[in-house]
This record gives sequence, structure tokens and C-alpha cells, in this order.
Amino acid sequence: MKVIITDCDHEDINIETEILNSAGMEFELLQCKTEEELIKQCWNAEILINQYAPITESVMKSLPKLKLVIRYGVGVNNIDVVAATKLGVQVCNVPDYGMNEVADHAIALMLSLTRKIVLMNDYTKNTKWDYSRSIPIHRSSTMTVGVVGLGRIGRNFAKKAYALDFNVIGYDPYYKPNEEDGTDYITSVDIETLMKQSDVISIHCPLEGARNLFDENAFKKMKKTAFIINVARGGIINEAALDKALENREIAGAALDCVEFEPMNPRSPLFRHDNFICTPHMAWYSEEASLELKRKVTEEAVRFYRGQQVKYPVNKLS
Repeated sequence: MKVIITDCDHEDINIETEILNSAGMEFELLQCKTEEELIKQCWNAEILINQYAPITESVMKSLPKLKLVIRYGVGVNNIDVVAATKLGVQVCNVPDYGMNEVADHAIALMLSLTRKIVLMNDYTKNTKWDYSRSIPIHRSSTMTVGVVGLGRIGRNFAKKAYALDFNVIGYDPYYKPNEEDGTDYITSVDIETLMKQSDVISIHCPLEGARNLFDENAFKKMKKTAFIINVARGGIINEAALDKALENREIAGAALDCVEFEPMNPRSPLFRHDNFICTPHMAWYSEEASLELKRKVTEEAVRFYRGQQVKYPVNKLS
């Protein structure tokens, strides 16, 4: 069964090579960026391991042997899942490889905003030693964190925020906090209530159904003292609206690990705000998570090759 890694920006594919060789599977690493390159170079693929290359309907229609697409990561917005289902192509991802890392990164961004770490680091280095520039800062037990999306990562983040003494509310149309799985400390609310009541909003939902969820109207509903964090997907926050909200002091600050178009334009107007923090889509990363991702992606390919049930299906095939 021919496996093609469509594209990969990792330092090496040693783990993938070892696992695929042990299973006796033929594979090849390419660096496709466009539909045309995928169609031309992957014509004989039965399994695609994919990072960023666009797996569109026209690509899949042009690969007659294709049976499985596995994505390095959680999000599958570069894969046309609806078309894949229609064409009988199984799509898989790895939803559990960096849960702690993403939650930890969101916690770090939250504390950086609420304790004004980045602001005061710059001020102390470049201006003077004076804590009063940070006023006001509030005790965590007086603050409410709103978690948008209560999947694996959202619940992981909520647990850690609660341990830090924050009050936690959450919005997720598919999940209700409950005593059985120990999430009853999260108060379930609708999205409008979350926007109005939260001192910090942390986003952990998929892009599908949530594009521009935080737009001009949303920022006007938020407290002027509130912060917003996005470690999920670019596009959930409308960046032009965020720039306007920061400019007009409609909210107190923001931290983004992902933006709609990556890499982010170094001339983005968001960078002019001293209450804006940005990291380069790194929330998922630790050495351990990186190795886990590579292993789980490749093991999923081997399971499929051996006729076993896949562990992380994104779509259901009839």
C-alpha cells in the first residue's frame, strides 16, 4: 500500500520511517503546496499523511487509489471532509497529542495578560522600575474565565484555571459539565452570557461554525476590562475587529497563538498595541508532543493498512 507524506516541515521523519519500514509499507516524502502538485505527484497514493497541502475534492477525484488521509494535528480545515466522505475516503487526525501543551500555553498567556507580565517586562527594561504602570491587577479568585469549547483541550484548560482559583464558565453546544466526569465546577452558559460575564475568554473550539464568532458586536458585549485568548484556530477572532477593539479600549488585551493567515504579516496593525501578545502557532509544541504526533499519525496508517479499525476517524463512511 503506497503511502505519501504530502508535505512536512519537521526536522526529520525518523519516527515515521521506522514505523512504516517495520510494517513493510512503501512510502515517500514530498513537499507539495498546491492542488496541481498533489495531483501530479501523488497519483498512485493509497494513503496520504498530510500537514498543510490542500486536500480538495478535485485532488481526491484525481487520485483513484486514495483510501485514507491522515492529518498531522487536530484541525482538518485544509481537507474537504464532506467531499472525502462522498468519495469514500477515510479522514483521520490526532486530537489528543498536545492537549496539555495547548492548555498550558493558554494558561501562560492568560497569566501574562492578567498579571501584565509582557507589558511590565518591556516597561521595566525600556522605561523605569515602577510597578504602578501595571495598575490595576486583580486577584484570580475575583475573576471569571469563560471557556469557548469544552472538548479535550478546553476541559484541560478549565481544570487548570479552576486550580488557580478562577471562577470558570463554559460554552459548548455539544457538551454539558457534569459530576460524573468531574467538570461540575464549570457553569454552563450561552455564548452571549459568556461574552458579557467573563474577565478572560479562552477559545478552544473548532473553526467550523465559529468563523468570526468574535467580531465587532462580540467585543462590544465584553467587559472593557476583559482579555481574550485564542489557541484554537485563526479566523474565530476577526482580526480587524480585534484591532479596532484594542484601539478603542473596548477590551483590555488579547493574546493569539493562531491567526487567519500564517505566518502573520509583520506589518499587522495588531503589533502596535502594547496589550497584544502573539506567539507563532506554537501552543501544541513540546519535544514530547512533537514525537507523539509523528508516532500516532504513522500508527494510524499502519492500523488501516492491516485492516484494523482506525482510532481517530473524523468522518463516518457508510
